[in-house]
Amino acid sequence: MFKKCLRIIFTLLGLVIGYIVSEGILTVVRGFKIQIIKGVVATTIFYIFCILLFGIIFYFISPKLYKLISKIIDIMEKNIQRLSAQELIFGSLGVLIGLIIATFIGAPFSGIFSGINPSIGPIIFMLLELIAAIIGAEIFIKKKDDISSTLLIFKRNSLREKDKEKKSKSAIRSSAKVLDTSVIIDGRIFDLCKTGFIEGTLVIPSFVLDELRHISDSSDSLKRNRGRRGLDILNKIQKELEIETEIWEGDFKEIAEVDSKLLKLAQKLNGKVITNDFNLNKVAEFQGVPVLNINDLANAIKPVVLPGEEMKIVVIKDGKESAQGIGYLDDGTMIVVEGGRKFIGEEIFITVTSVLQTSAGRMIFAKPKDN
Repeated sequence: MFKKCLRIIFTLLGLVIGYIVSEGILTVVRGFKIQIIKGVVATTIFYIFCILLFGIIFYFISPKLYKLISKIIDIMEKNIQRLSAQELIFGSLGVLIGLIIATFIGAPFSGIFSGINPSIGPIIFMLLELIAAIIGAEIFIKKKDDISSTLLIFKRNSLREKDKEKKSKSAIRSSAKVLDTSVIIDGRIFDLCKTGFIEGTLVIPSFVLDELRHISDSSDSLKRNRGRRGLDILNKIQKELEIETEIWEGDFKEIAEVDSKLLKLAQKLNGKVITNDFNLNKVAEFQGVPVLNINDLANAIKPVVLPGEEMKIVVIKDGKESAQGIGYLDDGTMIVVEGGRKFIGEEIFITVTSVLQTSAGRMIFAKPKDN
């Protein structure tokens, strides 16, 4: 069935070619002013003769053309089977790019040759398209490894850029430090940020600012001064320090307590809470929220005192237990001197007996040095 259909197609093609050939011959004859074919009848007979001649020729040679096409198809199938899927993809891409380039290059040439003869321009254009498609496929198949590696490099670079953006965003979020009301009022956060030990973004929640405003408007003068001091500290941090600060405008209306809101916000931002509130520190540890306790930091950087060391202090007052005296180091650490009550107001040498370290502070127990 396919063979018969192909024979009919070739016969029709022969008829068309016969017409084109007859038209070309008549054009050439008229161009040279050769009066061989005269009159309408002779011209019509010549057309019919050429059309039938080429139609008959193509009809009889169609079996051979069929065999030739079959061989070409078989060769193409064998060659295609040898190609990998990657080579087929790159070959198709090369054909497409070659056709696009040939379209831009071939259009001017086609116009030039069409001016000479209208039938030559399209033929030149088709030849250029065919040559460009073959060259494009050949180049892309041979250079498939180089093209693949280049595309892979671009892909890796884009993925790395995306990873860097994600890491930078996550780093910014994880470096967020949420300030507690107590640490703002305390004021040491300003000096700590000034030293550069605090990195990342200082997040000041709006509900903390509201609490500071309520404290600064309190009728109690002590609370009012503490609240105003906290607001002054925030202004100094924003104006005098280079550290980034951010006012978080959201709220957790379903939560009533400010401390609980702070912990919720730290979880949301994947950040840490800065505080010196002992109770908030314990609740945060229970909920798995990272906390930076300024009191812990202050205790950690105090000079280490070991049992057996000697030092000189002034006994200021008596202690809770009988015969105890109380003194202080320059950093405010309290020293309990056993038997030091009788030395109140005097400067004596003591020997450290033990050290008690807690989140609330550090206490040193000592006794007067034996003379």
